[in-house]
Amino acid sequence: MDFSQIIPALPGLWDGMAMTLKLMVMGVLGGVALGTVLALMRLSSNRLLSNLAALYVNYFRSIPLLLVITWFYFAVPFVLRAITGEDTPIGAFTSCLVAFIMFEAAYFCEIVRAGIQSIPKGQMGAAQALGMTYGQTMRLVILPQAFRKMTPLLLQQSIILFQDTSLVYTVGLMDFLNAARSRGDIIGQPHEFLIFAGFVYFTISFAASRLVKLLQKRLAV
Repeated sequence: MDFSQIIPALPGLWDGMAMTLKLMVMGVLGGVALGTVLALMRLSSNRLLSNLAALYVNYFRSIPLLLVITWFYFAVPFVLRAITGEDTPIGAFTSCLVAFIMFEAAYFCEIVRAGIQSIPKGQMGAAQALGMTYGQTMRLVILPQAFRKMTPLLLQQSIILFQDTSLVYTVGLMDFLNAARSRGDIIGQPHEFLIFAGFVYFTISFAASRLVKLLQKRLAV
């Protein structure tokens, strides 16, 4: 094993890591936003909204992420062509980002829903007794407390998404793992670069998991 070529390759590997982090951050933000909407729909007294959200969550939690990524990359352009009659390439980054947001939203939805349901129902009644609307109660009373409780779970799911970003190699997007693999193939040292990539993923994920546990103790109510 010869790891001497890894240091000269670090600038290129960093570009791949930047792509990985960009996908993760944007995927988390979009997934939490969509997941919150889905959670409110699932908790709605409107059976149509509740059933639609439940169908969405159950569907995306029942299929592999790799299938969602490849479907968006290969199938969506054909759908858009059938609708618009024109070729509309969406690109590897956009297709992967949309896939991550829609897939992770199903998991974030359940986290947010559990967080909302953990808040005593008396707080909803007290806020409405003060004249607050349902929207104001959720925005000012329920959701701030719920997000405090579920922050560790949201961060834990974000770590999982960080690891799942490695699946974008299937559509040729140059993330950290793909950059390491490609560089290793060019130099003729694929094993060394893949071992290094695994070490980096382990180090970041393990450190983040420890921080999440510390944060969980700090935010405990």
